Amino acid sequence: MKETNKKDTFINNKKELQIKVIRGFSTGVDYVVMLIFLLLMLFGCYALWDNNQVLYEADSARYEAYKPTSTDSVSFEELQDINDEVFAWLTVYGTHIDYPVTQADDNSKYLNKNAKGEFSLAGSIYLDYENNPDFSDFNSIVYGHHMEKDAMFGNLDQFLDKDVFDKYKYGNLYVNGENHGIEFFAYLEVDAYNRKIYNPGVEGEENKEEYLSYLLSISTYTRDIGISADDQIILLSTCANETTNGRYILVGRLSDETFDDPFIGSEDSGLNNDSAFTSSSLFRIILLVILGILLLFLLLYLLMRRRKKDQEEEMKKGEDAKDDKEKN
Repeated sequence: MKETNKKDTFINNKKELQIKVIRGFSTGVDYVVMLIFLLLMLFGCYALWDNNQVLYEADSARYEAYKPTSTDSVSFEELQDINDEVFAWLTVYGTHIDYPVTQADDNSKYLNKNAKGEFSLAGSIYLDYENNPDFSDFNSIVYGHHMEKDAMFGNLDQFLDKDVFDKYKYGNLYVNGENHGIEFFAYLEVDAYNRKIYNPGVEGEENKEEYLSYLLSISTYTRDIGISADDQIILLSTCANETTNGRYILVGRLSDETFDDPFIGSEDSGLNNDSAFTSSSLFRIILLVILGILLLFLLLYLLMRRRKKDQEEEMKKGEDAKDDKEKN
């Protein structure tokens, strides 16, 4: 009889051990899965926050206080005191392009530095290091990142639409304390390694005419404004979405004549109708954070529930063992 009880006890203990192992494994899997979901949620929150931080850094509204006006350049000079490599201000009327322009000893520095010289993935608008900073070259090339929410040169892809190209004709360049008008006359899609186009500061009458002829011949759109080799032109260049090495370029003629912004005082706000960092973006971040917190509370609730269930089972086992002892 004792041998039978010992055998039954051994079998029961073995079963209980197996149940505990299975339950522990199941609990561990539940915890791991919930933890993975929590980490993914937190990563999603961080990624969205980080993306919006980049857009916030790129928003032209951040530099609005430094923009020179026809009557006041003090604020712009304050920005130059912060970073003496800021030397001009570029505006394309009706778009988000309304930024200070920088220039360094190479074309890589301002890929990830803002106009204040601080690290920023949004970078800056910058003039090719081979160009003269007074824009006296025949062709001056200005670069900017192609970003979401039309930040930096994010508006340039919209000029693929002929109606946009026809409508947004003018801009302004402030340099050396003076405003210069920009009249856009061509739009191109080219390869980043096209040295015929990416050849700043072309010199010589014949070379200028050849450059201009080639530029017009490969343009997606052109507008006849009587452009010649005697003019100074400015090329606004950014990355294209469709191809790895593709580039969008909007080309304008610089002149001493300035142009009024047709979108000021108009019901038509142009392409520049939203801030790069919108309230909807902030709402998405807040929503993800709230979901992350709720998920964390869910995880804690399930942990407490599991612990309570284990305690109840242990109490039940204790009571069953006590009943069996009393019966025996």
